[in-house]
Amino acid sequence: MSAQKKHSYQLAIIFLSLVLFSCVPIDKDAVAEEAIPSGPYVIVLGIAQDAGYPQTACRKECCTQVWEGQEQPRKVSCLGLVDPVTRQLWLLDATPDFREQWQLLSEELPNTTITQPSGVFLTHAHLGHYTGLLQLGREVMGAQAVPVYAMPRLDTFLRKNGPWSQLVNLGNIALQPLKPDSAIVLNDELKVTPIQVPHRDEYSETVGFRVEGPSKSLLFIPDIDKWDRWHRSLAEEIAAVDVAFLDATFFADGELPNRDMSKIPHPFVSETMGLLGSLPLKERQKVHFIHLNHTNPLLQTKSPARQEVAERGFQVAFEGQRVGLSEK
Repeated sequence: MSAQKKHSYQLAIIFLSLVLFSCVPIDKDAVAEEAIPSGPYVIVLGIAQDAGYPQTACRKECCTQVWEGQEQPRKVSCLGLVDPVTRQLWLLDATPDFREQWQLLSEELPNTTITQPSGVFLTHAHLGHYTGLLQLGREVMGAQAVPVYAMPRLDTFLRKNGPWSQLVNLGNIALQPLKPDSAIVLNDELKVTPIQVPHRDEYSETVGFRVEGPSKSLLFIPDIDKWDRWHRSLAEEIAAVDVAFLDATFFADGELPNRDMSKIPHPFVSETMGLLGSLPLKERQKVHFIHLNHTNPLLQTKSPARQEVAERGFQVAFEGQRVGLSEK
């Protein structure tokens, strides 16, 4: 090989090495799926606020980026609970994206013959959290007595108002009572406990859930008013679990320039990070932000907001994320 050709070859190798091994930040949404745990686990099936991302009729840049292919759409906030040993599947909330989310969840059990959830846990009666129940009806799945866990006011609302009452009357769903801080034992290794939180309760109470497995636990609070309106200490609740998925509807005040955001009392991500900022890094890393409004810059994978969250030791939930509940 001539000296000139050898030099060109070396330059090519250097160039390829820079491309392949440069320290470019990796977007979690784009990485390969994690290994499936052998024991019970939770899988994230959606991270967006009730209306999804992009939102209907939105002509803002945040949504046009999706329509134009610059950002990926996101499904509505939802968790799936999987027990690969007993081959059971539960949903935490029933969203407008129920069809796709049930498909994703059922694919967690290869060669499954499961045709309906083992149960559905509802946080409250807002668009993104219970309307997917209609998919269980006779027009779609024609499900048989799917256990649907609901707080008292929500139970009454579903029984007395159509089309939900039809699901009850036809036996598509079997309503199961929830009581704050009273655990529902699903099997020998899993239990789910509702935790009541303050929120806009036009039709029902609002709860989050603590999911407990053989050796790990998880907190899921997709909707809540400001943290100081809750009678519990957020820091103490985080300390009691291994992972926490928390309401991140808006990143900061002013995100909706034509609205008084004090009348939409979700905790801003900036407020939550400020509240928990003095915690040890190990505690901050438990927090995964979920339930993002279409205006939230955390939905944009290369936004400064994403970088800030990472730098401050917190995380953003991503679809397909799995959290094992039995690893030691």
